[in-house]
Amino acid sequence: MSRTILGYGLLSGAVIIVGIIITIVIGGGAPHSSVWLGYLIMLVGLSSILLAIKQHRDKVLGGVIKFWPAFLIGLGVAVVASLAYVLIWEVYLALTHYSFMEQYVAATLAQKKAAGLSGEAYAKLAADLEAMKRSYANPLYRLPMTFAEIFPVGLLVALVSAALLRNPRFLPARA
Repeated sequence: MSRTILGYGLLSGAVIIVGIIITIVIGGGAPHSSVWLGYLIMLVGLSSILLAIKQHRDKVLGGVIKFWPAFLIGLGVAVVASLAYVLIWEVYLALTHYSFMEQYVAATLAQKKAAGLSGEAYAKLAADLEAMKRSYANPLYRLPMTFAEIFPVGLLVALVSAALLRNPRFLPARA
């Protein structure tokens, strides 16, 4: 079971971070792509939770699994995927000389200025983004924040997958 969790978790984390980095690279280095696209990439990558539970149910347990064991497998995959996501993101940040937040702040300010934000509201936004940039430079802040980006999605996918796969008629095992 731990091999299944580790394998599917690493695969999931790699798919997600590669997808997100591709969107940043395709966007011309601008880290301001769609939030919905990012979460869609996470859902696609975390679909491996469903596959991991199904594989364990069908190959190890003979086609039947209860909710809690299924949920624990899903939770394990979500944790491994989230940790892989954090680790690969940290490597990406290091390779890009931690320029992500600088680009993010610049892109956000440019977008808001183009939308007509000015004066005191713009100054407040700029100050808030500078404070966020300083916080993000601290790994004790950045690592849990990165983990918190993805783990709730994995938790939700684990819950739904466990609820669906506890029914042996849902995606039944092939003979």
